[in-house]
Amino acid sequence: MDKIIISIVTYNSPDAFETLNQFQSIVEKNDRFELFVYDNHSESAYVEKLKSFKFANIIEGSENTGFGHGHNEILLHQRGKYALICNPDIVIEEADLQVLLQKIEETPNTVAAFPSVYNSDGTPQYLIRKRLAVFDYLLRFLPSKTLKRIFEKRLSDFECRNLSNTEDTAIKMGSGCLMLVDLEKYKKIGGFDERFFMYFEDNDLCLRLASDGDSLLYVPSAKIVHHYGKGSHRSFKLFVIFIQSMIKFFNKWGWRFF
Repeated sequence: MDKIIISIVTYNSPDAFETLNQFQSIVEKNDRFELFVYDNHSESAYVEKLKSFKFANIIEGSENTGFGHGHNEILLHQRGKYALICNPDIVIEEADLQVLLQKIEETPNTVAAFPSVYNSDGTPQYLIRKRLAVFDYLLRFLPSKTLKRIFEKRLSDFECRNLSNTEDTAIKMGSGCLMLVDLEKYKKIGGFDERFFMYFEDNDLCLRLASDGDSLLYVPSAKIVHHYGKGSHRSFKLFVIFIQSMIKFFNKWGWRFF
């Protein structure tokens, strides 16, 4: 049976150990799965702790080269049928992973499948996108509650909050916090565009995965927990990286302001 490669990229992420604990039982009892962690030059004590997870293949980077580069270093050099691309801060049960696998295998022309995503308190994260526009990001970052109330319907539409909670739906863009992708198609398009250090690289990948008429599938019955940090909202450095990536994305795909 073809391998399924689980790919995790981390940089001093404290949640990675919970993620690895969750995957350990999945990987150790099913030899179809093989897990790799690409570490973006974390602190030495952190790397040593990663190495204590003997079931995981740890790749040590010599510098922090970003999210997409790390996944490419894993996936462009592996053979397998599918790749599970993960953030180092997700929790997924084996049953939900099997649902994603079943859906991508049974749905014609599907090259990626995405679960529904929740916070640790059970509230939903709305990470599916059917469009990207500068105005929507300004709304999300601005602290004005009045503006958000005025444009509540637009924000809801931007975040695809009306997607079915029970029916699978073809989508345009899903989140890179966890996606199951056809590895052959991933390789065919060259994986992630490494010009994006972080942010927008998943949107870009989605658009390129579907560029030949293939489909991306949202599978709400597969559920994960994502310890969403919203780093760009709290760190000026990350906010600058976010803006740089946003400019690269719109330069590549065309600017849409509203």
